[in-house]
Amino acid sequence: MRIRIVDAFTSRPFAGNPAGVLLLDAFPDDAWLQNVAKEVNHAETAFAHPLPEGGDADWALRWFTPATEVAMCGHATLATAHVLHSTGTTKGPVRFATLSGVLVATPNEDGSLTLDFPTAPLTEEPVPEGLAEALGARPLSVRDSGPSVGDLLVELPDEATVLGLAPDLKALGAHSARGVIATAPAEDPARGYDFVSRCFFPNVGVDEDPVTGSAHTALAPFWADRLGRSDLTGLQASARTGLVKVSLRGERTLLTGSAVTVIDGELDSRP
Repeated sequence: MRIRIVDAFTSRPFAGNPAGVLLLDAFPDDAWLQNVAKEVNHAETAFAHPLPEGGDADWALRWFTPATEVAMCGHATLATAHVLHSTGTTKGPVRFATLSGVLVATPNEDGSLTLDFPTAPLTEEPVPEGLAEALGARPLSVRDSGPSVGDLLVELPDEATVLGLAPDLKALGAHSARGVIATAPAEDPARGYDFVSRCFFPNVGVDEDPVTGSAHTALAPFWADRLGRSDLTGLQASARTGLVKVSLRGERTLLTGSAVTVIDGELDSRP
């Protein structure tokens, strides 16, 4: 069967966030899916198969890290939609049935794709004891992002602090279900982004995620409230970097980005 590696939230190879994508006839057993994701060894591998016509969704979609299945993943959804459109498998919007409900990916004239995801419900909390030491920086505020995202969103004072983080990942894992989103306002919005972030997910086997679509469902409402605008651009300042355009629409958040296929090959180990 064919397997593709797609760099998501970037328009150039070897940037953004790589994801494995496999289009199947049906889902094999979970152990095989997990083994493939472990072999691919990227933050996420997406598995999708077509659904009967006339239903609420067109494709079933699941996401696995090298360690576990997750309930929501933006970049691997973008990567899957990119494969479906770039190969001519589908045209127009595509609806995915997922653990987070039906998620829609819509192609744009410039070749980018827009994902329609649920907005994360943010709840402000006291700064947990030990978080500053684990992160290596003192938070201004923290917010829980709800069960679907499962992260602690941590506000830091400036972009330089976010870029300079070198957290204790083992200690950081004690503070949320999946991990920590560290964020701050852009030092210079004229550079083309409004805020920066870095995402650390030790609890699902991903020390630092290159570009995280799901995290931006929490970053969008946070920065929309701070900056007074619903349409924003975030820079995820990992080593690979990537840009995510966000549009807050109440209970839904639109995530727009590009993707590029860098590897198109064959997987020999069938279920």
